[in-house]
Amino acid sequence: MTTRSRAALVALVMLCLAALSCGTGDVQADPNPLNGLQFYVDPESSAANQVRRWEQAEHAADANTLRRIAEEPIALWVTGDPAAVEQEVRSRMTAAAKNQKTAIIVAYNIPDRDCGNYSAGGASDAATYRTWVTNLARGLGDGRAVVILEPDALSHLIDGCLQGPRADERFALLADAVRTLAAKPTITVYLDAGNPGWITDTAAVVDALQRAGGREAAGFALNVANFNTTDATVTYGRALASGLDGARFVIDTSRNGRGPYPEPQVEGGPSWCNPPGRALGHPPTTQTGLQGVDAFLWIKEPGDSDGNCRPGEPTAGQWWPDYALTLAR
Repeated sequence: MTTRSRAALVALVMLCLAALSCGTGDVQADPNPLNGLQFYVDPESSAANQVRRWEQAEHAADANTLRRIAEEPIALWVTGDPAAVEQEVRSRMTAAAKNQKTAIIVAYNIPDRDCGNYSAGGASDAATYRTWVTNLARGLGDGRAVVILEPDALSHLIDGCLQGPRADERFALLADAVRTLAAKPTITVYLDAGNPGWITDTAAVVDALQRAGGREAAGFALNVANFNTTDATVTYGRALASGLDGARFVIDTSRNGRGPYPEPQVEGGPSWCNPPGRALGHPPTTQTGLQGVDAFLWIKEPGDSDGNCRPGEPTAGQWWPDYALTLAR
């Protein structure tokens, strides 16, 4: 190789590196902020503890089936006392970092949470909620985490649960929470945007996401604690994304393996609440193979009750091993 040709080759390589292109087309940065992440599996989850109890009771078959839940990464839901949330989140972040994994956290403490329904509760007022979010952010520290922000909070605004000044306050609280959490460079925030079986007016959802600071988040979350199929949810998500300059989203696939119950009621209770005959969905992954979909996540723990919608059913959020086993089977 002559000196001139060698110089030309070096120049070409430098151009390739500078422009990130070299003959086969431009090399684009992966737009998925979660690509390559591995999520933390809690060895002390309700499902993992149930597996150990069944093993000790010599229920080997049931224990083995329930491992389909226990061995997957599932989100930690944090609620309640502002003084407790910082340590609760820090403990999860420490455990995840020790295992070189990413924590998944659900922030679920907005005032008037669930509008007094099965998951009623939340912070007592706006000031308490802002303190709670600040403490949550402290607990996250500098670790890597995905935060799903306030399931159902926007959908309840759209369906008219809150109106007037109370609705304005909720929009402001959500926008403040997005801003506080998204300011941390290692935290990826997805603002909950409901599911296709609830609010069908996608323009209304887009408007609500914008008012709640959705453009400052990494994207939005769909199908949290629900059963809609992945296909239906992707179609819905892309309709929302088209109104948000191509925003990205994640999908809760924890219980959507057979889709929603086909009727609005089952045995006197709403069919979104502990419906029978459902199944686990696609395991958590960032490799969805779907444009715009950053991850399939198990945000709702399969086996946690949706509420005491029928006689004998546990309260919302309580572990229900028989239901978990049904899903796992």
